[in-house]
Amino acid sequence: MTRRTDDRIRRDVIDELEWESHPPGSHIDAAVDHGVVTLSGSVDSYAEKVAAQEAARCVLGVTDVANELEVEVPEKHARTDAEVAHAVRHALQWNVMVPDSRIQSTVSNGWVTLEGTVDRWREHEDAEATVRPIAGVRGVSNRIAVAPPEVAAHDVCRTIEEVLARRAHREASAIKVHVRDGVVTLEGQVRSWAEKQAILGAVAHARGIQSVDDQIRISPYD
Repeated sequence: MTRRTDDRIRRDVIDELEWESHPPGSHIDAAVDHGVVTLSGSVDSYAEKVAAQEAARCVLGVTDVANELEVEVPEKHARTDAEVAHAVRHALQWNVMVPDSRIQSTVSNGWVTLEGTVDRWREHEDAEATVRPIAGVRGVSNRIAVAPPEVAAHDVCRTIEEVLARRAHREASAIKVHVRDGVVTLEGQVRSWAEKQAILGAVAHARGIQSVDDQIRISPYD
């Protein structure tokens, strides 16, 4: 595959952002240096900030994204911390994939901190995703701990390898899986963000995982 220039990658990132992530009125710029994209400017919500990051990662040739976007909540969406806190609680309660009674939140200047304990890494991720779109949220700190039942490390490793073989066969052969004290380390190389997400999504459902150390590299040209 021919290596793409930073200028071409930047143009494609801007086009993707205009197509996918931000509404008229938001201002996002992108700089590219050896495939690493830096997003700057402002958006109206934290959800838009994350969406812009995901959109940039989908562009061919992008290896990493530095998200420096500022969240500037418009007056019509402004909420007090108390209002945001109530909205967070309702959102968690309405999501059947999240054990809401085991999660606590704190809101300060629109920044939401999630704490508590869940059984699976997927629940940890789902709780944060539930909070992102709420009006008035400027950012999320996910401090939810994962305390799964005791599972032998080699059993966790075998389960993950089996899942990858079923759901991400082409990419799985290039990924090494290590498990120690509930931490799963993934090492290897893929060609795109989509391939990397397929692997992380497959791993997230395995029991016995407390956190994921993602060391997978994106190299579009190898």
